[in-house]
Amino acid sequence: MIYNIYRDHARFRNIIKGKIKQDLKKYVTHSEMIGKKGKDMVSIPVPQIEIPKFKFGDKSQGGVGSGEGKAGDPVGKGDQEQPGEGEAGNQEGQHDLEIELTLQELAQILGDELELPKIEPKGRKNLRSKTEKYTGIASQGPSSLRHFKRSFKEALKRQIASGTYDPSNPIVVPIKKDMRYRSWKTDVQNENSAVIIYMMDVSGSMGDEQKEIVRTEAFWIDTWLRSQYKEIETRFIIHDATAREVDEETFYKTRESGGTLISSAYKLCDKIIDTDYAPSEWNIYPFHFSDGDNWSGEDTRLCMEILEQSMLPKSNVFCYGQVESRYGSGQFYRDLSDHFGKENDDVILSKVENKEGILQSIKDFLGKGK
Repeated sequence: MIYNIYRDHARFRNIIKGKIKQDLKKYVTHSEMIGKKGKDMVSIPVPQIEIPKFKFGDKSQGGVGSGEGKAGDPVGKGDQEQPGEGEAGNQEGQHDLEIELTLQELAQILGDELELPKIEPKGRKNLRSKTEKYTGIASQGPSSLRHFKRSFKEALKRQIASGTYDPSNPIVVPIKKDMRYRSWKTDVQNENSAVIIYMMDVSGSMGDEQKEIVRTEAFWIDTWLRSQYKEIETRFIIHDATAREVDEETFYKTRESGGTLISSAYKLCDKIIDTDYAPSEWNIYPFHFSDGDNWSGEDTRLCMEILEQSMLPKSNVFCYGQVESRYGSGQFYRDLSDHFGKENDDVILSKVENKEGILQSIKDFLGKGK
């Protein structure tokens, strides 16, 4: 019975995963689930799944209980008006189920749908993780780890050897020295660690819609990268004419006015890498989101210099996402493309025109397995 319950539960979760995969674009473009993210789980609303059921045919087909009936019969109210019907409408509402998935399961769905390759880490394995593995049997240990089968065998061997075992009355009584316990050892492994550094233009031309696109896309980027690394740190930089590091909440809610100097963000990002993340030990992922405006061509040339001479050699990949805005010129995308070329594996460029473009942008950034 318990096996059947586990089997049915696994089958149900597979159905849910299939439904989410089928409607992945809808879930990616809607950000409601981001607010329902926990440490390791996320709650996802899915349409209610109808269980197959029998349906009776027309009453004219006959059968048990068929007939016109009489007024006042307690069964089969037919087409009588139901309480509560009226101008407010009588159509069945849409019912959604809240399904919890682990972030690992969500990452697997994303990876399968977008055919994302596994990432080949660049940094050295510097993070030590410990796991406890039960590898043997000991004569001492806590009662919670008592191995009943081995304890019984020891008691049986002792009684046979001492001649106290009676086959006609096969009672085996273990004593203290017969007890056996599971023993374990600590397995220490070195794991890869990574840091994601998000940079975003918060000047007046970047509105709430653009920030919501960045927030949604960053959630899915995080979900995938966390499935590839044991430990991930995330840093946030906002900039207009100047740059500063902030927490996650401030990152998505701040709105400034004034000009834009993209180099200020790149200088700060480079400083954070030099201070906290040695490239030989960390996998480094800078992501920059902007509407493509920069203050001057001179500052753009400085950005290319910082990227080429400093940031790119330290990073696994540099990703630039241009979020389309009615106020943005989009020139910085063209400048990056002209300088590094569209096929440069170290610099990945993506245009996000609206929320519908988020899924393709994720594939652009993560599709090369870097």
